[in-house]
Amino acid sequence: MRGVEPEREGTRALLSEVISGMSRLIRGELKLAKAEAAEGVKHALGGLVKIAIAAVLALVGLNVLAGAAVAALAATGMGPAWASLIVGVALCVLAVVLVLAGKAALTLRGLWPDRAMRGARRDVEAVQAGLNETGA
Repeated sequence: MRGVEPEREGTRALLSEVISGMSRLIRGELKLAKAEAAEGVKHALGGLVKIAIAAVLALVGLNVLAGAAVAALAATGMGPAWASLIVGVALCVLAVVLVLAGKAALTLRGLWPDRAMRGARRDVEAVQAGLNETGA
């Protein structure tokens, strides 16, 4: 009976070590996932800023276009009205470009912690393989 006790203690110590290692591993993977999510949110915020700037430029562009339309109707000459029209169209084109850039930045790329999930999957597979090898 005394020969069995040291074997149990060794098994308990080994299991304790495995559980402790898995705990450290999970904490590390969670830390990586948190960092990836923060990076994704930062990227998305950049896209939102671009959309906000585009909205302001679009409002200014529409204002200028409205002024150009009024000036064009008020005057039969092309001087100031066409100048306002050109500036308004240019601002609207810039707004469209910014909206498209902002929309592209808002993709879900980086919001899901892909690298952390792949790492966690590999860790689980390695632990399972190790347990299968030992017959546990």
